[in-house]
Order: sequence, then C-alpha cells, then structure tokens
Amino acid sequence: MINTALVDHAARAIDSEPLIAGATTCARGCIVDIRSGPLQVRLAETPEDIDAVQALRYRIFYESLGARPQPEMLRRRRDFDRFDNDCDHLLVLDRGRGRDCNPVVGTYRLLRRDAARRLGGFYSADEYDIGPLVAQEGEILELGRSCVDAAYRQRPAMQLLWNGIAAYVFHHDIRLMFGCASLHGIDPKALATPLSYLYYYHLAPLALRPHALSERYVEMRRLSIDEIDPGRALSALPPLIKGYLRLGGFVGDGAVIDDQFNTTDVCVLVKTDLIASKYSRHYERRCKET
Repeated sequence: MINTALVDHAARAIDSEPLIAGATTCARGCIVDIRSGPLQVRLAETPEDIDAVQALRYRIFYESLGARPQPEMLRRRRDFDRFDNDCDHLLVLDRGRGRDCNPVVGTYRLLRRDAARRLGGFYSADEYDIGPLVAQEGEILELGRSCVDAAYRQRPAMQLLWNGIAAYVFHHDIRLMFGCASLHGIDPKALATPLSYLYYYHLAPLALRPHALSERYVEMRRLSIDEIDPGRALSALPPLIKGYLRLGGFVGDGAVIDDQFNTTDVCVLVKTDLIASKYSRHYERRCKET
C-alpha cells in the first residue's frame, strides 16, 4: 500500500520544480543520487540498507499508526514481507544524524515487471484486478510501503522522495505507475466524502481501470454527486493522493479494507509522461553544466 495517511503535512507533487533549490544530482550513470544539505535520496544498496528501511516502516506503521504486526515482525521489530528482497527501495538518509540513530528517514518500495514475474505478481493484485494495467505496453511501476519519519514531513525530505521517483521513472522509461493509496480508518461511512469524490471526479478510463476483487470490493459511491463540494473534498485528501491527482492521476473502481494496517485503500494510477519530460529537461540541463 501507499501509506498516504503517514504524511500529515503538505507535500509537493512532482509537477512542481523537478529539484529543490541547492540540490545536486548524481554523476552520469547513476540511477538515483540527489542531495540537499545533509539529506540524500538514493536506492538501497546493501542488506543493511533494507534492514534500516524495515526498521523505519515498523516504527511508523506499527508503533505510531497502530497497525497489527505478525508475531515474527513483533519479535524482530521490522516490517517485512516476501516482496522486499526483489524490489528496489528508494530511501532518504540524513547524514547529519548520530551514529546511534537510523539514518533512513523516508522510503518508497518500487516494483517493476521483471521482479513482479519472479514474485508471481504485484502486491496490489491481492486487493485489485490490475489486468488492465499489466496489459499496457512498456514498463510499469508499482509504488508501495511509503513512509516518512514524523520529524521530516516537511518540504525537503518529501521533495527528495518525489524527485527520486522522477529520476527512477526517467531511467527505466516507466510509462505507468500505480499502487494502493491509503485513507486512514476502516469505516467506509466515515470516508464517504473522499471515496465518493474520487469515484465521481477521478475514475480511471475503462481501458485502464483496476477493479477491487469481488470478495473485497467496497462501494465508493457513498454519497450522491450533488452532496459533494469538489473543492473541499480535494483539499481534505491526504497530500500524496492530491499529488497524484495533480499529475492527472486516476483511481480504480472499488475500495478495499486493510484491517492489518487500519486503512481503506484505493488503487491509484498515473501515466508518467509529465514526470519523465520534466526530469529529462532537468537531466539534460545538468549534463550540459558538468
């Protein structure tokens, strides 16, 4: 899932400036390596990196937000599953932290086609029929397991994550990205406004539309369209969902209750033309400067 509930401060979507002021990009040939002051965004490179990511996820998901860990997760105080070892992990590090602190302060899990084939499918397939997405030509990317340390949910760390995704999308020529985005809570009635708004105003075209699995399907049309104030409904959405919508994102049909994480999920998808073109212009500009 994309844990949009974790980001309680306004986040900048990728449709803002491609890189934060003063940030430096990686050398030619790197996929992701962007730095701003003590902060760096890059891909995980070692088992120790992944362990640090899992420790951060456990602290945020289970200790802060009340998700229910499985016994082995509780014993190890790590959030992990069978997907972790075959995914790329985007991480934000604070190089200014003390040696006794986990330097990873933000993360996203990234899953492309080849890794999904090795794993027997995408994570989202446990909640949605994503056949229309998998059928698209070109590379696709599933985003998941996102979280940011509470002390870093301001602009620099969030922008570094977004720009790390943009660099990854550009490098791998990703045509479409998607994932399960989360609304906090498991009572659809309490989430009637955001669910209804997303359905009426941002439902994906039929050719791209994922559908919640029949046994997990929760109707999104909780209110009539006349009962919704679109501006207020959009403003109240979690920042990451708003970011995807600003990029022209869509949602699938049907919500899904995730009892373990205490969330109601929607499937979000974004065609990446805008992301790739903005990063391409930035990358070409940086290459001319170096």
